[in-house]
Amino acid sequence: LPTDPGADASLCGMAATGASGTNAVRYGTMRPNVLNLRVVLPDGRLLHTAGPGRQPRKRAAGYDLTSLFVGSEGTLGFLTQATLRLHPLPEATAVTVASFPSVGAAVSCTVQVLQAAVPVARIEFLDEVMADACGRFSQMELPAAATLLLELHGSRRSLAEQQQQMGEIVQQNSGSSLAWAEGLDEREQLWSMRHNAWYAALALRPGCQGYSTDVCVPISRLPDVVVETKQDLQASGLTGPMVGHVGDGNFHCILVFNSQDPEEAQRIHAFTQRLGRRALAAGGTCTGEHGVGLGKRALLQEELGQEGLDTLRSIKAALDPHNLMNPGKVL
Repeated sequence: LPTDPGADASLCGMAATGASGTNAVRYGTMRPNVLNLRVVLPDGRLLHTAGPGRQPRKRAAGYDLTSLFVGSEGTLGFLTQATLRLHPLPEATAVTVASFPSVGAAVSCTVQVLQAAVPVARIEFLDEVMADACGRFSQMELPAAATLLLELHGSRRSLAEQQQQMGEIVQQNSGSSLAWAEGLDEREQLWSMRHNAWYAALALRPGCQGYSTDVCVPISRLPDVVVETKQDLQASGLTGPMVGHVGDGNFHCILVFNSQDPEEAQRIHAFTQRLGRRALAAGGTCTGEHGVGLGKRALLQEELGQEGLDTLRSIKAALDPHNLMNPGKVL
């Protein structure tokens, strides 16, 4: 199962927001990996979006109801069961950590890896604040530097070729030399550290609240957007370590702030609006996997336009005419 829930995520919850996870760069997000959903509709009827018991790899029978409910954020019905696509386990797996002199160098390396068609399975980014926080929280030795966590899947022969190619690209971007680990314990320790990034960020300011952004932009624009966002964070004086599934253009700023301080809360709001509009200006989206909820409704209109928003409202009115499901959210 390639979908890789982080923190306290659930599979139906990930389907409801159209989430992704660390494996998305190779195996796709939740949307292409959900084959069928069991949904309780607002009037109490039970819907199987691809038909009861059906799980074909592809289908062309009518509207794609499964994709409609993936990402619907609970506004169209309760997702109670998900049938998911499975993928074969690779013969061999190798993981490594690369440190870089700047966030720009780390993200530029990501772009070159993808442009070179290296079939990387996971490529996760941590800025120097997040790397330091994760290392201390998980009690692992990790330099306080912009970092990529890389994982390769394949046959043993193909893996050796991928490792050589990856090492050359990392070196071209002034990254550290690579030491690959293939043992299960070492790999699980590394990804456990990554999955605890949320808690590591909160530990930077005990007693404060966390808010995670999740913009996604075209890969070609990713280095510029990440660098501009880093500069914006520093100029705003906010605690916001950066982490992301950069292999598909998605990154997060985990903003840790005192919710009892109105001035800081206002700076958080202003920053998130700037970040969302920066992603839109780059041809991206205001939310790559967490959803619109309440905070991004204005950005949703800017992203889709009035015609798009009207179409969403028509679908909502058709399935939930009494506005019972998550009223006020998204739309």
